[in-house]
Amino acid sequence: MAALRLQNLRKSFGGLPAISDVSLEVAPGERRLIIGPNGAGKTTLFNLVTGDLPRDAGNVILFEEDVTRLAPHHRVHRGLARTYQIITLFPKDTLEHNIALSLLGLSKLRWNAFRSFDADLYVEARAVLARVGLEHLAKRGIAEVAYGDKRRVEIAMALAQKPRVLLLDEPLAGLSREERATVKQLIAAIPREVTVVMIEHDMDTALDMAERITVLHYGRVIVEGTRAEVVADPKTREVYLGH
Repeated sequence: MAALRLQNLRKSFGGLPAISDVSLEVAPGERRLIIGPNGAGKTTLFNLVTGDLPRDAGNVILFEEDVTRLAPHHRVHRGLARTYQIITLFPKDTLEHNIALSLLGLSKLRWNAFRSFDADLYVEARAVLARVGLEHLAKRGIAEVAYGDKRRVEIAMALAQKPRVLLLDEPLAGLSREERATVKQLIAAIPREVTVVMIEHDMDTALDMAERITVLHYGRVIVEGTRAEVVADPKTREVYLGH
């Protein structure tokens, strides 16, 4: 059984193909890296998987269930969560409130008129923050913390949804060397019952985080395999490494 299977996905903008017949299969518990130059279609592919963009053709299969026609929030309830290339947090709210909002999406608790939640929800939110080493900043506003911490909060928000498949869109982008090391450790610590598919532009930074790698170029899969296979393939060197 595949955790995630894409079958001949296609998407065009203004008549120009952005994703062209992409098919791939990710095993349960796998760490898959999707790389490619700017404009390769990596984020567009994620948007098709999550339903943020409607596909022109093809299917998205999640644990053998065809979710192609499901709305994004229904895919979340099937176990799909993601982060975004551009951070999408609520800057005026605290870290724990941002996490609570994610938790609320999967609970039946109601947001009351005073913009606060049941105390148990905040306890759970702080537990989620502890998983990414940020419980001590729970009461801090998002706007007050470092960029690397915001990246960790966004991963925490995705983990709060208890995903079976987690899509990470360039989680290392814009981070310092020290912040990259911290976030890489965080990703490495995600339990194996969670399948992780990660987009990264900087191949050298991310290669050691994946078991299998898919290379996209102009919306097509041109190479797929282990790290050694992908690095050695001449098509990778031509379109990604520049030689």
